[in-house]
Amino acid sequence: MSRSIAAAPGRRRAAGSRPRRAAPKSSPPALGALRPFTAAADLARTATTSILRRRRLRITLLAALVALPLLGCAWLWLRQSPFVAVQRVQITGVHGADAQEVQAALTQAAHGMSTLDVSDGALAAAVAPLRVVRSVRAIASFPHGLRIEVIEQLPVAALSVGGVRAAVAADGVVLGPALLSGALPSVSGWSLPAPGRHVGGTSVLAALSVLGAAPAPFAKHIERVFTGAKGLTVAMRNGLLVYFGDASRALAKWLSLARVLADPSSAGASYVDVRLPSHPAAGFPAGVTPPDASATTDAGSSEQPDSTESTIAALAAGLSSGSGTPSSTGTEPAASSPSGAASTSPQGSEASTTEPETSAASEAEASQSTPEPEG
Repeated sequence: MSRSIAAAPGRRRAAGSRPRRAAPKSSPPALGALRPFTAAADLARTATTSILRRRRLRITLLAALVALPLLGCAWLWLRQSPFVAVQRVQITGVHGADAQEVQAALTQAAHGMSTLDVSDGALAAAVAPLRVVRSVRAIASFPHGLRIEVIEQLPVAALSVGGVRAAVAADGVVLGPALLSGALPSVSGWSLPAPGRHVGGTSVLAALSVLGAAPAPFAKHIERVFTGAKGLTVAMRNGLLVYFGDASRALAKWLSLARVLADPSSAGASYVDVRLPSHPAAGFPAGVTPPDASATTDAGSSEQPDSTESTIAALAAGLSSGSGTPSSTGTEPAASSPSGAASTSPQGSEASTTEPETSAASEAEASQSTPEPEG
């Protein structure tokens, strides 16, 4: 019994004491000797991976070098293949007497192209002999459509220099004698440049600018344009003179002329002054009584022009039927003081003043200024 009691405290101490940690064992000397070989293996593995990557890059580059020429050849073949050949050609902006020739030349040139290979230069070269074409622009519509937009420079006048005549465009480009026609109004100048070049002289360029702004129904009724006592003057084929003064606001002056002559109160006028487009004036030769403005306004109130186009059409019809009192061609009525009789146009926006002439027509050739030489 005493043996067990004596042993109890020792057991309690053994049970309450913490276990001791084992001392770390030192690595064997053989593993430390293998570390250089492990590092060499890792280096070899990294080098092998880098070599493989470079080889793949080289293979990729070689494949690209081989594929690019093949793709280029395929693209060149596709551009000229029938799969994208131009079959439908639409041409816009072509007018005038040479319209059929322009369309034929452009269509023939377009049929030799594809929608992936359109050349504006080739189209322009096809119509180069036709000077009425200023520029062309092509718009492809994949796979077989092509739209060609044409900007023309149509003749607006026949430039006369020393008995030699040539057609001229509104911007002053000489188009040559081949485009002359009896419908072109005459403009006098000092010199006649070669076809394709521009004319000079302020008065000539101003006359061409006014003719270029004329609405289409007016163009065939204009006989000539000259510079007289009242500035730039347009002579109609029926003898009516229109005083423009200068080339500023040319379109507004043409529209003002249309409104005046569409008014019945201007019947029999020998000239119309549109130097101020908002206040045009119609003049009558001596011995001609202007129509009663109030009567003509009441009579014509039921037939008001409903648009500018209808007004211009009415004027063109009147010029064709010989409205207005024709004066001798190339003459200009003498200036007279206003009589004070004014009539408001039916539209109510512009006034038309009628002025009786104090004398018969005076010669415009005497008052016409000499064309200035080219700069």
